[in-house]
This record gives sequence, structure tokens and C-alpha cells, in this order.
Amino acid sequence: MVISYNKLWAIIDKRKITKKELVKRARISETTIRNMSRGEIVSLTMLARICDALHVNLGDIAEFVDV
Repeated sequence: MVISYNKLWAIIDKRKITKKELVKRARISETTIRNMSRGEIVSLTMLARICDALHVNLGDIAEFVDV
């Protein structure tokens, strides 16, 4: 299994938020976004900051998918 952040990308696209704006709002680094874009695992702290900034739950932005 791998982590998919496709739900997150859909949310920011729908809300017309850029990844750069998400970095600012969630107080995360551009490296975190880059890692997420590659489907890599990021810390729960970073995911919590994103959830807080977007007013969503963890399951709204990430999910495990079979390869």
C-alpha cells in the first residue's frame, strides 16, 4: 500500500488554492508539499496542520491505496 494525497489536490484545486498558498496557510515547508506530490509519507503533525488550515479531517486529504 501507498499513501495517496489525490483528495488533497482535489480540495485545493476546487477551492482555487495554490500549493504555495497552502504552504503559507498551513505553516508547512515546500519540501513537505514536494514529498506529498511524490506520494511520500509526511509526519502526522504536517497533515494535522493542513487539516486545520483547510478545516477538513485526515481522511478528507489522504488515503491508503493498493499499488
